[in-house]
This record gives sequence, structure tokens and C-alpha cells, in this order.
Amino acid sequence: MELARLRADHAGALLAFERENREYFARTVPDRTDAYFTDFDARHRALLAEQEAGVCHFHVVLDEPGALVGRVNLVDVEDGTADLGYRIGERAAGRGLATAVVAEVCRLAAAGYGLRALTAATTPDNPASRTVLERNGFVVVGDVDLGGRPGLRFRRELSAAG
Repeated sequence: MELARLRADHAGALLAFERENREYFARTVPDRTDAYFTDFDARHRALLAEQEAGVCHFHVVLDEPGALVGRVNLVDVEDGTADLGYRIGERAAGRGLATAVVAEVCRLAAAGYGLRALTAATTPDNPASRTVLERNGFVVVGDVDLGGRPGLRFRRELSAAG
């Protein structure tokens, strides 16, 4: 597994990944909507601009042959914190990849980006995501609305070692 910072040349693979996994993701998280796919190129450029400005850190997850199998993002970076979001494609799910990727991004967030804490959220009907967060030291800190669905908000304090 390789965690790579999002680049312009990831656009095609990322769009294919999101299309391939749209129904799979929609089972547990709010759907991206058709506009996401129609306006993908402009959105991708906007994400790269946000990353360049330092307000977000976007990453893709590549498997051993180099195929894009997931993504992990740190968004809304402010005052040493950021919100964590991640997606692992259906073909790569269930093998501990999400747990490993979240562990790696926690190390990177502290050591590479100087963050002190991360927050994340998931729905109660997504026990796999909750398990990933808990295995990585996140604790429930409250409830949250996730696109009209009830959710749980998590937080993890980071050390210099991640």
C-alpha cells in the first residue's frame, strides 16, 4: 500500500474509482450526486488549489501494482486540527487496509503537517468505519448530522510520533 498526495495526474483514476464504487459507498455514506461526476474536472482542480493553500491535504491509496483503491483526506485544517475522511473501494475492503491507511495518515498528520488532533464522523450503521477509527485511537465525543442521517463524531489527539 502507498499513500500518495493527490496530484493533477490522479484525476482519471480517481474519477474511475468513484464511479466504480458509487453504489457501494452510498450504502453507508451520503451519495456524491450526479453533479459530482459531471463537474469532476473543475472539482479536482479546486481540491488541488485548496491543498496548495494548505487548508486541506488529499491523498490517494495505491495498491502494490499502483492501482487506486482508496482515498484519505484531511480537510478544514485550522488551529492544528483537521477532519479525517476516507474511502476504500469495495474490491480492497475487509482486509485491514482502511485501518492501516488511517494509522499512516495519523502519523503523517502529526509529523508531516504539524497537526495536533483529528476529528472524524461515521454513521451508526457503518460498524466497519467505527472499528477503523477505534483501532486507531479515536474516541466518540458526540453526535453529528451527516447529510440528514444521525452520526457519531470522533476525535484523536496526536503526538509528534503520530
